[in-house]
Amino acid sequence: MADNTSTPYTIEISPITKPAGQFQWAIRRNGKLIERSDRPHPTEAKAEASALAAVERSMHSAGSGRW
Repeated sequence: MADNTSTPYTIEISPITKPAGQFQWAIRRNGKLIERSDRPHPTEAKAEASALAAVERSMHSAGSGRW
């Protein structure tokens, strides 16, 4: 039996140039951009934590038909 429990979400963390040394994130669902960070994050770990929180919010709202 195949395991089909993988999530359709992808989180991309990338450095930004202004302000230098900070990071942003983007969330894609099945390859389509659904949300992007609106502020820079001081570390890659903090950007990832923020993105994971956004995925959690979107998964809960997906059940209500928002996305």
